[in-house]
Amino acid sequence: MKITVVGAGAVGATCADNIARRELAEELILLDIKEGLAEGKAIDMMQTAAILGFDTKIIGVTNDYARTANSDVVVITSGLPRKPGMTREELIGTNANIVRTVTENILKHSPNTIIIVVSNPMDTMNYLTLQTSGLPKNRILGMGGALDSARFKYYLSQELACSPSDLNAVVIGGHGDTTMIPLINHATWNSIPVTQLLSKEQQDKIVSATMVGGATLTKLIGTSAWYAPGAGTCAMVESIVRDEKKLISCGVALDGEYGQKDISLVVPVILGKNGWERILNFQLSTEEQVAFNKSADAVRSMNDVLKTL
Repeated sequence: MKITVVGAGAVGATCADNIARRELAEELILLDIKEGLAEGKAIDMMQTAAILGFDTKIIGVTNDYARTANSDVVVITSGLPRKPGMTREELIGTNANIVRTVTENILKHSPNTIIIVVSNPMDTMNYLTLQTSGLPKNRILGMGGALDSARFKYYLSQELACSPSDLNAVVIGGHGDTTMIPLINHATWNSIPVTQLLSKEQQDKIVSATMVGGATLTKLIGTSAWYAPGAGTCAMVESIVRDEKKLISCGVALDGEYGQKDISLVVPVILGKNGWERILNFQLSTEEQVAFNKSADAVRSMNDVLKTL
């Protein structure tokens, strides 16, 4: 198994570190445009192998896509991160050019790979990759839902004083502060609906905190988060390479599901060796469906910006 992570910044390096520790590949390529960055981080991670006991071979390269040849899975983290006060939408112009170039270079050497898009704004970058790659839609996924759902579980666990791993909770819609939809009415704590355990005020607090989870961290640390995004991406990679069939919220192309077409949005899917294998169509309430449609409209507006580039 061979995996490539494009972008050796904080998210990419954290993702690569998680993949290596979980031994998801025999060979892991870490690629970056900045001279020496990927090489240095790869060596640093490889020097932990004797301590942590993993055997994955990590190779750092500077802009040499030939070294990524025959990758089974490629993670694209390239692009500018968010700064305090910056919206994901403001990144479209710069990051669209980066993601398009990376995708073209990757496919020259790995035409049958599965691509996971992390770059922001994720929904639009994933849609761009869908439109330009020529790959089957099940082989292109956006990471944002895995991250947003993890944040949702974190805030739930804080109010419930429980382990996040005992919670089932998903986020759908766009990967944005105003477009994501934490499905509080579908969340459970070991099969007990959390709505039976939390007041309406607590539920609203959790939903609001989840929606601005990324902005909260950007304000606190001065840039986008990296530990949870890296771990969320790794979880997706693991479900694919180990064919685990896990249910994970991911950005995928919709063709009528949830009432939407010609768009990439976060919905719960089953991840296996072929990428996303099926979409689970949750029974949304009228209010939830209205919110989903509103989210789709906002994401579609962002996608329209691509036509002007």
